[in-house]
Amino acid sequence: MPPTLASLVHHSALKLTVRAGADRLDVPVRWAHVSELADPVPYMEGGELLLITALKLDAEDPEAMRRYVRRLAGAGVVGLGFAVGVNYEEIPKALVDACADEPLPLLEVPRRTPFLAISKAVSAAIAADQYRAVTAGFAAQRELTKQALNSGPEGLLTALAAQVDGWAALYDASGTVVAAAPDWAGRRAARLTGEVERLRERPAPASSVVGGPEHEDRVELHSLGTGRRPRAALAVGTAAAPGTAERYAVHSAIALLTLTTERSRSLHAAEQRIGTAVLRMLLAGEPDHARAVAGDLYGGLLDAPFRMIVADSVPGARATATGGDRLGTLAEALESAAARSGEAVLVVPEGERLVVLAADGGAAVAACVAWATALEAARTSPEHASTDEDEIVVGLSAPTGPIAAAAAYKQAEQSLSVARRRGRVLVEHEQLAAGSVLPLLADDAVKAFADGLLRPLYEHDATGRGDLVASLRAWLSRHGQWDAAAADLGVHRHTLRYRMRRVEEILGRSLDDPDVRMELWLALKATSTDQ
Repeated sequence: MPPTLASLVHHSALKLTVRAGADRLDVPVRWAHVSELADPVPYMEGGELLLITALKLDAEDPEAMRRYVRRLAGAGVVGLGFAVGVNYEEIPKALVDACADEPLPLLEVPRRTPFLAISKAVSAAIAADQYRAVTAGFAAQRELTKQALNSGPEGLLTALAAQVDGWAALYDASGTVVAAAPDWAGRRAARLTGEVERLRERPAPASSVVGGPEHEDRVELHSLGTGRRPRAALAVGTAAAPGTAERYAVHSAIALLTLTTERSRSLHAAEQRIGTAVLRMLLAGEPDHARAVAGDLYGGLLDAPFRMIVADSVPGARATATGGDRLGTLAEALESAAARSGEAVLVVPEGERLVVLAADGGAAVAACVAWATALEAARTSPEHASTDEDEIVVGLSAPTGPIAAAAAYKQAEQSLSVARRRGRVLVEHEQLAAGSVLPLLADDAVKAFADGLLRPLYEHDATGRGDLVASLRAWLSRHGQWDAAAADLGVHRHTLRYRMRRVEEILGRSLDDPDVRMELWLALKATSTDQ
C-alpha cells in the first residue's frame, strides 16, 4: 500500500495532529511538497500533501482562506500540513474552518518536526511500496512460469486470475474462448468476441480497455504473437485498474503466452510440412505410405470418411495481400473448430489455394459451410460493398476415403469451378449430382459454341424459307418420333422429314449420330434465352 495521511499521522516520529478532515485520512499520498506561494496550484499534479508556514498568506482572513483551500482541493491536493511556532503559534481559526468546510484534511506540524522529515517519510513509504510491488511481481512471475510449465495455459490463467483478484481468458486466432479462469469467466469472456476481433485487425502487439466505472468490471485485452497477424488474445478482468504488482503479473502472462503461441506456431509449421507430404502421397495413390508418414499426427482422419475442401481466390484477387489473408482466416476458422471438438484436420496451403482434409460430418466441415453461408448472406445485405473476401470460392467433395483421395480432389476442384461460374461462395459436389446440368450451359464458352453451331439454321429461317429451328427442337424433344413431333408442329410427317434432311445438309452432320443429337439439344437449351 502507498503511504496515506493516516499512516503519516500514526508515524511516531512525526507527531502530527489532525485539525480537520479526520474522516478523509485514508487517501494515498503521492508526494510531500513545500510551497509558500499564495497560489501554488499551477505547480501541483494532484495527490500531494502540501506543507506551509503561511509566510505569504493572510491566514486569519476567512474569505481568503476559503478561496485558497478551494483551489487546493480542486487541484487534487489531498492534505495540508501547517507548521506552528514559525509564523503562527497555532493554526488560525479561519484556515481550520475553511478546511473543515471543504473538506480538506489539515495536519498540525509541531515546530520540532522539520518538513524534510515528512518528505523523507513519504519518500521512504513510496519506495517501500514499490519494492513490495516489484517483489510481489517477481513472485507472481515465478508462479505463472511454474503453472505454464506444469499445467499449460489453463494453469497459467488460474494463477493470473488469483494474482489480479479477477478473471482471465485466452482466445484463439479466430476469436473464440479456449480457456478461462475461474470457470464462470467463460461466459463473460464470450461477450467480448467482437472486441477481440477488432483487436486482431491491428498489428501486434496491440491492447485495448473495455468497460469502466459504469460497467461490471474493467477488462484489458492484449494481442499475443510476434507476427503481423496476432495468433491469440488475452483478456484480464478486474474491479479497478491493476496496481504495480498486478501489472507485473499481466505482463509476465503476456510474455509466457506469447512464447507458447510462437512455439505452437513453429510446431504448426512443421505439422503443415508433414501434412503437405501426406496430401501428395494420397493424391499419388499411396494411402499406405501416407498413413506411415502421418503416424498418430492426424488421429483417425485417414481411417474414416473425410471430405476434401479446396478454397481459392479469383485471379483478380490473387495479386492482393487481402486475398491471402482471407484464405488464412478460413484456415484458422476450420482449425479452431476442429480443435474445439477434438477432431483432427489436415490443412495444406497449396500455392494460391487452400486444401483441407476434414472428417465427414465434423466440426471443420460445418464451420466451412457456416462461413460460406454467412458470406453469402452478407452479400445480399443493402449496405454490402464488394471486397476481396467476396472473391474467395470453395469446392467441397463428397465423402471419401484414402484410396479415392485423388477422385475427391477432382470433385472439389469441379465444385470450386462451378462455384466461381455461378458466383457462389461454396458448392458441394452432391449438389452437382442432385441438380441439373442446364445451369452449366450459362457459361459464355458454351453459349459461343451453341451460337456458332445453330447460326446457319437461324439464318436460314430468317429468309422465310422454313422453320428448321423449331422443327429440330420438336423432333429432338420427341426422341425422333415423326408422328408425335409433326403433330406438335401441326405439319405432315413428310414435311418434317424434309426439314430434318435440310438440317443435315445445312449443318453437314447426321442426325443418326447420338452425339450430334446431344450437342444440338444442349445448344438449343443454351440459346433458348438469347434468341
